[in-house]
Amino acid sequence: MPAHTRKPAAPSAATIRRRRLGVAAALVVVIAAAAAGAVLATKHHPSHAESAPAAVATSRCPLTDLPAPGGKVPQRPALLVKIGNEPNGARPQSGLNEADIVYDTPAEGFIMRYMAVYQCTNASMIGPDRSLRWVDYHLAGQFGSPILAFAGGIDPNLQAVQADHWLHSVDLLDFSSPVGVRTTNRVPPDNLYTSTQALYGLFPKDHTPPAPVFTYTSSLPKSAKPLSAAALNFSAGTDVVWHWNAAGKDWLHTYANSPDVDALTNQPVSTTNVVVEIVNYRLGPYIESPGGSGDVESQTTGSGQGYVLRDGHYLPVTWHRASDSAATTFTDAAGNPVGLAPGRTWVELMTTAQAKGGISFTP
Repeated sequence: MPAHTRKPAAPSAATIRRRRLGVAAALVVVIAAAAAGAVLATKHHPSHAESAPAAVATSRCPLTDLPAPGGKVPQRPALLVKIGNEPNGARPQSGLNEADIVYDTPAEGFIMRYMAVYQCTNASMIGPDRSLRWVDYHLAGQFGSPILAFAGGIDPNLQAVQADHWLHSVDLLDFSSPVGVRTTNRVPPDNLYTSTQALYGLFPKDHTPPAPVFTYTSSLPKSAKPLSAAALNFSAGTDVVWHWNAAGKDWLHTYANSPDVDALTNQPVSTTNVVVEIVNYRLGPYIESPGGSGDVESQTTGSGQGYVLRDGHYLPVTWHRASDSAATTFTDAAGNPVGLAPGRTWVELMTTAQAKGGISFTP
């Protein structure tokens, strides 16, 4: 199984010392951090600023198009947190239902991991938190200047996010950002958690919400077909079925027909929209785990085939994303725009290899 901290073949002594200090700090149960805000630099990259649209505060949450709590969008950036999904140890996760968007992304060996995105709501426990991947910071650019939190990673990925000055990177294993909590009821590495309060506390002066990354419509396209369940065959132990829940008007998440539960609230994991994007991929040059393959680098720019699931229906679409800092849009077979229903969204990234015979729909 993948571990939190992965190092290239010959790490420096300084790197080893820093990681050991980081793990020691994470073992201390601390959710604090007013003083830590000065530790992490937050200068925005000019080229990124030019290509990302400015967010405008309204009474609707930018990442769900739902009414904002108290009628006002929180004046804070998007918060992205990496969450594990290994069959043995990581489940059930905490904080998935509180996220505005959840990205389900393939890692090495096509094991799936999550990146949960928060903005309008809070979660007192998010995790278990796991390591950074290439796809995470390539998805992050569409959110303007977000916070990206993770638990370690290989040096090339860590160096990449540190060089992206538009991005607030928070390594939960780093001694300089003690915002992780180790629980006693799970085995490491699947016992590290954080919270929206702790992470937002690192950046008290950042008051810019993100721009919307999806468009929303109140009605279905006429070409949408009724759907009761969608099965996504990712890999052994991570196959998913989404079941339409007519009573709650949402999709319920299951593994091998066993209902998935958010451990924070003990409620079924659910969402308003499910977006399936079939993406090209390549294996990265660095081995993430001993005996493993290179990381799966999912290509989320350009265009490709996919599906939008909403309101008990599904619609084949083409997804489009011009650059790392651009939002993703969808069109139907006639080239007409397809919008999502206002609400929370799960984005299922399926590689072309996984998608071959790996998607089935039940009317």
